[in-house]
Amino acid sequence: MKFRTPLLFAALCAALAAHADINVGVTVSATGPAASLGIPEKNTVALMPKTIGGQKINYIVLDDASDTTAAVANTRKLITESKVDVVLGSTVTPNSLAMIDVVSEARTPMISMAASARIVEPMDDKRKWVFKTPQNDIMMSLAIADHMAQAGIKTVGFIGFSDAYGEGWYQEFAKAAALKHLQIVANERYGRSDTSVTGQTLKLIAAKPDAVLVAGSGTPAALPQKALKERGYAGKLYQTHGVANADFLRVGGKDVEGTLLPAGPVLVADQLPAANPIKKSATAYVAAYEAAYGKGSVSTFGAHAWDAGVLMTTAIPVALKKAQPGTPEFRAALRDALEQVKEVPGAHGIFTMSPTDHLGLDQRARVMVRIESGAWKYLP
Repeated sequence: MKFRTPLLFAALCAALAAHADINVGVTVSATGPAASLGIPEKNTVALMPKTIGGQKINYIVLDDASDTTAAVANTRKLITESKVDVVLGSTVTPNSLAMIDVVSEARTPMISMAASARIVEPMDDKRKWVFKTPQNDIMMSLAIADHMAQAGIKTVGFIGFSDAYGEGWYQEFAKAAALKHLQIVANERYGRSDTSVTGQTLKLIAAKPDAVLVAGSGTPAALPQKALKERGYAGKLYQTHGVANADFLRVGGKDVEGTLLPAGPVLVADQLPAANPIKKSATAYVAAYEAAYGKGSVSTFGAHAWDAGVLMTTAIPVALKKAQPGTPEFRAALRDALEQVKEVPGAHGIFTMSPTDHLGLDQRARVMVRIESGAWKYLP
């Protein structure tokens, strides 16, 4: 077909561009050690809006199998082959950290569902393209340290993953512990796929701490706690918000009874007081997820994916006023719009981003809970 004037051709191109779809690339750990986190995230993506700002949304979902190399490969594939406008993922901290170079080089915004503050801090030319939805480790560390101090705990044993998650948690908890005059008397590590932590457990028990903090996530976080119980440890046991799902309760069984941990409000949404500012948005996610997957199926990790969708839903209409999907200009406009999000309620908290804060959550995004009779109990 021939066009008689360049203007007619340009008008047709503009009309076609106006109807371009928005492609959202997703890489989650739906298999491997982090599967109990990644599966609810993948399930949640299926609940995200199919149209935002009048534009059709296409979700391209890949599994990185809890593997850093696979997460990087997925990210490159989503950007180069699927031409995505934004990347959601990954599930765990090591994967998300590895993806930063890829998205920053491609100048494509990324919203991570992993916890470490190092994903978005310190802000630099690479991390300016990266946002995240889970609470920072320091926020949750302070909640744990404060609870320990109020409980009269003086000494703490620490055991965490031998990767960026465990190391990040140790660094942040050490700061919080110092503020609350808690002494860390043991510091141990183990792998996500390990099947025994006997040596580490014996060292922890020998240090005689008043409490032990396990810095793991998903079902592998139950391993040290079960080993401590088997060896007769009678002190208080704390976990991070990385265990806030039903699979951890199932695997841990009676050995995790009484465990204390900080969590996002969505974990105990129905127990929150009516005045809690997160209750409405948290219960909305719970209702949507359980309507699709059954009563009691909801997970805090799925809620991190939901909040990524909330951020997209807020930012995309703003970006569309400046550029069309599928272009570098749109990706840059979307990054800018994410950075301008203000007082947006999600399942885990109220998001207010800025050029120096690509998480945007405050203390409203955390509560303390205890495991009682195989369920989560809100602690006012």
